[in-house]
Amino acid sequence: MSSDTNFLNKAIDIVKQATEQDEAKNYAEAYKLYMHSLDWFTTAMKYEKADKTKLMIKSRIMEYLMRAEQLKEHLEKNKVERKTKVSAGGARSSSPVNGAGAAAELDDDDRKRMDSLASSIVLEKPNVKWDDIAGLYEAKECLKEVVVFPIKCPHMFESGRQPWKGILLYGPPGTGKSFLAKAVATEISSTFFSISPSSIMNKYQGESERMVKQLFDVARAKGNSVIFIDEVDSLCSSRTDQESESSKRVKAEFLTQLEGVGNDTDGILILAATNFPWMLDIAIQRRFEKKIFIPHPDIHARAQMFQGHIERIPNSLSSEDYLKLAQMTEGYSGSDIRNACKDANMQPIRLVQRATHFKKIQAPSREDPAILAEYFTPCSPGDDEAIEMTWMDQEGSKLKEPFVTFNDCVRSLKNIKRSFNPKDLDKYLEFTREYGENGM
Repeated sequence: MSSDTNFLNKAIDIVKQATEQDEAKNYAEAYKLYMHSLDWFTTAMKYEKADKTKLMIKSRIMEYLMRAEQLKEHLEKNKVERKTKVSAGGARSSSPVNGAGAAAELDDDDRKRMDSLASSIVLEKPNVKWDDIAGLYEAKECLKEVVVFPIKCPHMFESGRQPWKGILLYGPPGTGKSFLAKAVATEISSTFFSISPSSIMNKYQGESERMVKQLFDVARAKGNSVIFIDEVDSLCSSRTDQESESSKRVKAEFLTQLEGVGNDTDGILILAATNFPWMLDIAIQRRFEKKIFIPHPDIHARAQMFQGHIERIPNSLSSEDYLKLAQMTEGYSGSDIRNACKDANMQPIRLVQRATHFKKIQAPSREDPAILAEYFTPCSPGDDEAIEMTWMDQEGSKLKEPFVTFNDCVRSLKNIKRSFNPKDLDKYLEFTREYGENGM
């Protein structure tokens, strides 16, 4: 049995004990066991390789953390009630919570609760460097100014100079907002939280705003934290009379927490991304001190993107070819270019599938490039060395696909259209003129 399975089994055993104590109304003991199980669940998730199992463990962590939070509030409420009755001269009433001194121990376990929440939502550092992001020089410099400098040179921020506390990245879909957040996560040594609306919203009354509070509590406890909120407009859109009370409470809690971070907590950056900045509640907008427009890539960035996506695949493209492709893709987003390159990289594979004739060639061996090996590659039926066959007639390891060519890319661009209507750009430009700055 693997060690990660041992961790998970241990967590399950402890949580069984917790639920037994919970059902028996031994709430203090149940709370301690729930918190103890979270440590084991967190360790199991750290070493687990299977994505599905990781998701299962994460859902269990959130479920039991929520129950532990409910028990904590119950215990603290009973503690306050007992103090009130004693100070008023009343008799000490019996409590449904076993262990009179247990509530006093809750503060000692608070950091454990926070660490468990943090471990359940913090992503592993992605391998995205600043240089991996084409263009967006102003946006990158701003994020370096906010994230890297205060950590690397804290002495520069000791005499009244304060880094930005809230940054909103906005722009059309696929322009690199989340990619910038990944670069921040890669570059910093502090805690990085990546939050989506689905990880916050809960069908049970009061749970969503409690989750928001817990998130910020964890960030404050850890310090030097970055909270990235993707699709923040889904969580904090403009308030209306028609929206639910739950949605209003979540926004109110966000406003409270964002204001707190901005005024009295050092070392925490709120980084958010949205495709629809004009849909954000005006009070939420105000909390973000910097609003940076992430536009479609310019011609030089597009050329760099084409090269970055294709150069690792055997190809015959030159620097001039990449520039020509960039000239042909005005208005394409970064994700549009990525999709076009993925399609172009598949063109040689399709040629192998369709080919009716192959010929033998000598090429560097896949196992040892210093040695030449014999392969079969597609060719014209009129080629002097053509052999009539299909790719199914030859061993797979003996087949070699042709290079990706400029024409392959052009052919793919005919199929992969830009996903953004240029007419919609006016909304972003108007918002930028009123509130933001350009991240190019």
